[in-house]
Amino acid sequence: MHSSDVNKLRQYMERIENLEAEKAEVQDNISDTYKQAKNDGFDPKVMKKVLRLKKMKTEDRESEDLLLDTYMAALGLIPSFERESEQ
Repeated sequence: MHSSDVNKLRQYMERIENLEAEKAEVQDNISDTYKQAKNDGFDPKVMKKVLRLKKMKTEDRESEDLLLDTYMAALGLIPSFERESEQ
């Protein structure tokens, strides 16, 4: 390997190591924020789910919701629309 390539490799490795350290710090900050929210009475698990849903496209979220409702109704976990209309 040429010395210029070795230097490039070292620079990339150093940059990656620095970014990994920053990532760990950000993750710690996120964890601390969830802990603070929990102390204020919020549910971090639900907050994470809401954040995941916010990132989704509206069509994808609606499709997932419909499929979730279909599966839950099939398993008797929620009343199905068909059962309600039969009564």
